[in-house]
Amino acid sequence: MTDRVRPEDVQAWQSAIGQGETRTEVLDVEALRRFAAAIGQDLDVERVQPSLAHWAFFLPLFPDSEISADGHSHRGGFMPPVTLPRRMFAGAKLTFAAPLKLGKVATRKAAIASISHKAGKSGDLVFVEVEHTVTQDGVVAVTERQTIVYRGEGDPMAPVVPVPQTPGPEDEVWQPGTPHLFRFSAVTFNSHRIHYDEPYTVKQEGYPGLLVHGPFTACKLHGYARKRVGHELKSFAFRAVAPLFVGPAILLTPSAEPGAVQAVRCDGATSMSATAS
Repeated sequence: MTDRVRPEDVQAWQSAIGQGETRTEVLDVEALRRFAAAIGQDLDVERVQPSLAHWAFFLPLFPDSEISADGHSHRGGFMPPVTLPRRMFAGAKLTFAAPLKLGKVATRKAAIASISHKAGKSGDLVFVEVEHTVTQDGVVAVTERQTIVYRGEGDPMAPVVPVPQTPGPEDEVWQPGTPHLFRFSAVTFNSHRIHYDEPYTVKQEGYPGLLVHGPFTACKLHGYARKRVGHELKSFAFRAVAPLFVGPAILLTPSAEPGAVQAVRCDGATSMSATAS
């Protein structure tokens, strides 16, 4: 892989725009119960479905022969074969039109919506937007537009230095440990090594420790926002701003704007911002 992006590379990758993928499966109750357990929510999923419940289904699936060095699948297939070595789930915008019908067949259609390239001080970035639609019995239940970002290796990140923080009355303290990361990786079939292989994470990817999954943080923020409003959400959007690491406490706290919440790192930096309605 290379950190350099040429115009002809971008043009070739953009040929994937419009490319689609369809998955159909029965929404298994016990799979959703395990997902609820992994994100620390109510196990009675028949009564209350956990945050971002559709993420418990349509999991990535590829044979051992396609596992790459970072634990992801080899480049290509549905997603464009972007050559930048680092990739992350940077954010999404979701709408919830209907609850999922457990034990019933559902279909998820995915399509590449856009591919763009930006060059800045930190190097090349390639943004891939993916549209997802989950339907049951011809009715749309969930729509989601994901942003996947590819970037170069970059310089190693310095350790995060905690600062004193006093949780407010509306804040929630979340302190994920390695078992929590393992369980979330397991229920989402995520084999990316930055969530369980600390020597690789530090030596190869240049982070000071194991990273908390962006989708894990998004689930916690969704649950926090839902608890604050006291009812199911119709929409939810999140954006990853800075990495979170296993061990130190994380604050889930309101933001200044109505309906906005954020995950604040131990050094006071906002790691993820979200809006809900």
